Amino acid sequence: MKIYRYLTGKDDVNFCARVTKALNEGYELYGAPTMTFNGADVIVGQVITKEAADESEMPEGLKKAIGNLQ
Repeated sequence: MKIYRYLTGKDDVNFCARVTKALNEGYELYGAPTMTFNGADVIVGQVITKEAADESEMPEGLKKAIGNLQ
């Protein structure tokens, strides 16, 4: 099972920390980062994915969202 996340935020040390934490939890970068400007700040996004053995590794919010699709 593959888990998908799209991290977004202001291009700052906090965003870098979130990506670093995810990488250390076993996620991998997927594709190129995105960038836009909202008039005040540069906003960045990065897709990350993780191969999971089963649903026990999936975040609860994601499990619930997938359940609502059925």
